[in-house]
Amino acid sequence: MFCASQGKTREEALANIKEAIYGCIEARKEMGLPLGNEEEIVEVEVAI
Repeated sequence: MFCASQGKTREEALANIKEAIYGCIEARKEMGLPLGNEEEIVEVEVAI
């Protein structure tokens, strides 16, 4: 899912993108999609 917005001023653009982000989060919740990136960190030791 992609989320974008714009505004006539910096302040308006920031307010609009915050609103768009909250809307995307709500839509993901309703669709049962994960809310963030699922990452796995793996450490590997290499012997030389």
